[in-house]
Amino acid sequence: MPRLSLYKPEKGKDYKFIDRQASEMFTVGGTDVYWHKYLGANTSAENATAAQPNYANTSVTNIQDLLFLENRDRTYDKEIYRIRGLYQVQNIDFNVSQFGLFIENDTVYMTVHINDIQKIIGRKPITGDVLELPHLRDDFALNNYNVSLPRYYQVTDVGRASEGFSVTWAPHLYRLKLKKVANQQQFTSIFNAPIADSNGDPIVGSNTTLAELLSNYNTIVNVGDQVVAQGQADAPKSGYETRQFYTLAVDPATGKPVVQTADESTLDTSQINYLANENAGVPVRTGYTGYLIGDGIPDNGYAFGFGIQFPEYPGENDFYLRTDFLPNRLFRFEGNSWIKVEDAVRMDMTQTDSRSTLKTSFINNNNYTYNSEVATDVVNLVANATFINTRITFATGSVAKYAVIKIGVTTLGFALSDYPTTLYTSYNYISPVGTTSACLRINLPTINGIQQVIPSTGQWSITLYNTREAERSSLSTALRPKADF
Repeated sequence: MPRLSLYKPEKGKDYKFIDRQASEMFTVGGTDVYWHKYLGANTSAENATAAQPNYANTSVTNIQDLLFLENRDRTYDKEIYRIRGLYQVQNIDFNVSQFGLFIENDTVYMTVHINDIQKIIGRKPITGDVLELPHLRDDFALNNYNVSLPRYYQVTDVGRASEGFSVTWAPHLYRLKLKKVANQQQFTSIFNAPIADSNGDPIVGSNTTLAELLSNYNTIVNVGDQVVAQGQADAPKSGYETRQFYTLAVDPATGKPVVQTADESTLDTSQINYLANENAGVPVRTGYTGYLIGDGIPDNGYAFGFGIQFPEYPGENDFYLRTDFLPNRLFRFEGNSWIKVEDAVRMDMTQTDSRSTLKTSFINNNNYTYNSEVATDVVNLVANATFINTRITFATGSVAKYAVIKIGVTTLGFALSDYPTTLYTSYNYISPVGTTSACLRINLPTINGIQQVIPSTGQWSITLYNTREAERSSLSTALRPKADF
């Protein structure tokens, strides 16, 4: 028995003749297809983990997320390849035989020539490649666009077409399974490209991208915002509103409600001025119990103060809201001490930064804690400055991985790995005694096309660090012993 070979067999003259005929069939009867070649997943050395490693080389065989087996951030070749393909055009029908509305026949099966694909794009088709069908462009968009809207499909499966086998049992055609794609994270590098004219050149003076033309993102966001606004109007806060209800004052001696009767000479139906009417007493706490009823406001509209520390000379039965508590806490002064009344647990129903809850501050927290300080300096800066001249020696500061610029509660942080050649440069600093030394200059970067600037004039502290940790972390990471890191 002959030994099996792993090398490619030689193609005979019959194969080459038939293959040329198959290729000519696509040249004559096929349609143009614009091929966006998938190069591999984007990885970052800065944020690399065991589950999301950083690869030395970009390859289509790399897996970005080993835990979920996903390639969410993909890189596509900037060059677009034109090939010829064949497929059966079919109607897109709606299926209403089940609950809901389903689209049938939205999958396209296309055949392409094997050797032509190998010559043009340099490899076989794989899942992740994106195809644009120019003959399906929409020339009559409903918006005020002077451009036609393209249609994109992703390759989801590849196999040899049964009709592509010749009488010599040699395959000549690939069969591609295509699904329509929209503006999704995987295809950001394609959809974020600026629109181009018929020659493929970017339109001068236009910053519009394909994502803005093809996506209904802005419309969906606007609809969502209006729904949230209506929800806030209908239910402004969580829990139950009790401020409109009157709470009877309680006699501290008997514990019974203090009620004035019509035969008394002086009536105080509001029961607000408790200090002037000592017999009326003061409600110690709300008269209602239940889930999420504390709003941090005294009952019956009683006046109160607020701040981060108690007043120096309080009066009996004074109410004070401490805003440095989370949630805010309402106190009442009795005797010589402040007594807790309730916590302001009723919050905005939407997930915004204005909610004073630990959950919100955790979910929306993108801050870092910096460690391993390298050097520090204090510099007077003016608003809109684009660089910072420090008195840190260039040899010392240029190796720091992170630069943190801070004034008051405003903090700006930049990583050297994001801007390895532009973040740090040197300049000649002349000291008061006339000596010259090379010191560190920090150049604020351009992010998403916007030049970063110093927001306000003042005395800014400049600190350089070598390590940082995200303040928001998973529970497994937070509870993990330091010895395991």
